[in-house]
Amino acid sequence: MALENADIENIAVLARLQVSATETSDYADSISSILALVDQMQQVDTIGVEPLSNPHDATQRLRADVVTCDNQRDAFMAIAPATEEGLYLVPKVID
Repeated sequence: MALENADIENIAVLARLQVSATETSDYADSISSILALVDQMQQVDTIGVEPLSNPHDATQRLRADVVTCDNQRDAFMAIAPATEEGLYLVPKVID
């Protein structure tokens, strides 16, 4: 599918992009070559090919879900300007 300069100008208007007349033909050629590649890829026979969720067919190594830090809640609450029953008190910002 080859795009004309008018197509590029229309796309630019719809996308609210400013494209000069000299750039229009360059964009038309570039986008036309991309669309040609997509058309070529659409012609590939993929019958019987399983879709991949991971191109490497590998599983990701996961770290153990263990706590690595001490609970510092009391230390943080001690330096807060205002707390009550384990909660931080903040000024009201919405009426």
